[in-house]
Amino acid sequence: MVPAQIQLTESQARSLERIAAEKETTVTELIRQSIDDMIRHRKDIDGGKQIDAEREERRRRALSVVGAFSSGVDDLSVNHDLYLAEAYANADGDE
Repeated sequence: MVPAQIQLTESQARSLERIAAEKETTVTELIRQSIDDMIRHRKDIDGGKQIDAEREERRRRALSVVGAFSSGVDDLSVNHDLYLAEAYANADGDE
C-alpha cells in the first residue's frame, strides 16, 4: 500500500468514526472502500455500459406511464396557470 495523508473536517472525522464503529471497521478502511466505489463508478461512466443500462431502464419506466393518467381537461397545456392557481386556492381552503 502507498501511504497517503489527507485532511478531514471535524464533521467528516466524527461521521467517519461513528460509521466505522457501527460497521466494526476502521476509518482508513472506510476511506479505501469509498475510493474503490468512486473508481468503479468512474469506470462505469467512462465505459458507459452500466450508465447506459441504467439510463435505458429509467427511460423505459418513464415511458411506461405516458398516457396512464388523465387530468380530465382538454386545455390543460393552454390554461395550466389558471388550473394551478385554482388548485392552490382549493388547497388553502381545505386547511
